[in-house]
Amino acid sequence: MNFKNQITFLKELQKNNNKDWMDANRKWYIEVRNDFIGWLDGINTKIAVLDNEYYDTPGKKGINRINNNLMFHPNKPIYKDHFGGGLDKRPNTGDFYIEIGIERCMFAGGLWRPDSKRLRSIRDAIDYDGQELKKILDKKSFKQTFGGLWEDAKLTNSPKGFTNNHPHINLLRNKTFAVATDFSTKEIFAADFDKKVIKIYNEMLPFRRYLNQAVTV
Repeated sequence: MNFKNQITFLKELQKNNNKDWMDANRKWYIEVRNDFIGWLDGINTKIAVLDNEYYDTPGKKGINRINNNLMFHPNKPIYKDHFGGGLDKRPNTGDFYIEIGIERCMFAGGLWRPDSKRLRSIRDAIDYDGQELKKILDKKSFKQTFGGLWEDAKLTNSPKGFTNNHPHINLLRNKTFAVATDFSTKEIFAADFDKKVIKIYNEMLPFRRYLNQAVTV
């Protein structure tokens, strides 16, 4: 993967964030996009060998669009400042997300503001065995890697059907169940970057499996 070419393209795109520039540089964009897809394919293959429950996700299925959704975010620029893709992308569950950009590079996973049905399923799982989720979140290496759950809006009171003195009320009040960790652009140029990706994947896996089991059972 030519990450240097990818970063250079993204920097130029942000200086010229308009359709005319993109049209004029379509060949360059396709070259960078295909390179990223190929890299995702390689990571997909490596993880599949290590995780027998892994959901095969070729790069073409995992890669996100570079266009911002202007219908919901009209003030954003036309194009994103990063390439992103999700692996282990089983339908209706939380995937393993990789983002490489000029402002931010990160690994993330879980469920960002899931719909009411899936949110209820997660809360029911926490009600049943929330100690298991807490054990995952409190693991030393997990906390060192991700810190904790993604900071997002929370309920001020207990969710419907749960009391304020529930032993896991702080978890139940969350609307988002996701984690993330940033990394520098320097790291993507390191020879062992793929190993870092797999290490982060494995560290996050128990957390993602807990959530995904909750929303699929």
